[in-house]
Amino acid sequence: MRICNFILIFLILLSFPTSAQSDSLELDKKKPLYSKLVVPSVLILSGTILTGSQREKDWQVAIRNKVGNDYHFGLDDYVQYAPYAQIYLGDLMGIKAKNHWFDQTKNIFFGGMVTLVITHSLKRGVGKLRPDGSSTHSFSSGHTATAFLGGTMLYHEYKESSMLYASSGYLFSTTAGSLRVMNNRHWVSDVLAGAGIGILVGNLIYHIEPLRNWNPFKNTKNITFSPIIGNDEVSFAAGITF
Repeated sequence: MRICNFILIFLILLSFPTSAQSDSLELDKKKPLYSKLVVPSVLILSGTILTGSQREKDWQVAIRNKVGNDYHFGLDDYVQYAPYAQIYLGDLMGIKAKNHWFDQTKNIFFGGMVTLVITHSLKRGVGKLRPDGSSTHSFSSGHTATAFLGGTMLYHEYKESSMLYASSGYLFSTTAGSLRVMNNRHWVSDVLAGAGIGILVGNLIYHIEPLRNWNPFKNTKNITFSPIIGNDEVSFAAGITF
C-alpha cells in the first residue's frame, strides 16, 4: 500500500509541465515517417544480428551468475502494463493529452493487436529456444514489445504537456525487458527486437491514426474514471452520470 501511494505521488509530481511549455497544446505538425523508424529499426536489426551468437550466450551466463542462477522476480508480468495505466492516470490527474480517452483506448487496442500478431508470428516462425529451455518461443520478447508499445503511446499522448511524465513510461518498459533477461526467460537479442517492435508499432499507430474520426463519446462529458486504492490492490472504476 505504501509503495502504491509513493508511486502515485511520484507520478503526480512528474505531471507538472515545465516552464518552457505553454498551458495550451498547439497542433503538432507530423514529422516525416522515416524519422520515426530509425530507433526501432536499429533495435530490431541489432537483435536480429545478435540472435544465436556466442556473445549473447556469454552475456546470459554472466547476467545469471551476477543475479544468481535461482533468481526469479515475477514483476515483469505486471510492470509491462504500467505505461498503459499511466495513460489513463494522466487523464485522471488532469494532464492535457493529445487524444480523448476513447481514442487512447482505440489506439491501444489496434497497437496491441498488431504487436501480438507480429511477436507471436516471429515466435512460431523463428523457433528459438528460450535460455531456460522451457520452449522454442524466445524470439522476440512479447512482454518487452507490449511494454515499449505502452511507453511509446504514453510518450505521444503527453509529450506536448509534460515531457517528463511522457517519458517516464520507458522506465517501466526498460524494467520489464531487463527482468525478462534476468529471469532467464529471454536472451538480450529477444528483448532488443521486442523493444524495437513495440516502438515501431506505437509510432505507426500515432502516425496513421486508424479510424481517427470515429469517436461516439467525443462530446460526452458525463463519463468519468476514478482509481480505487485498496489494501492489496489498485483498480479503476468507470461511472456515468444521468
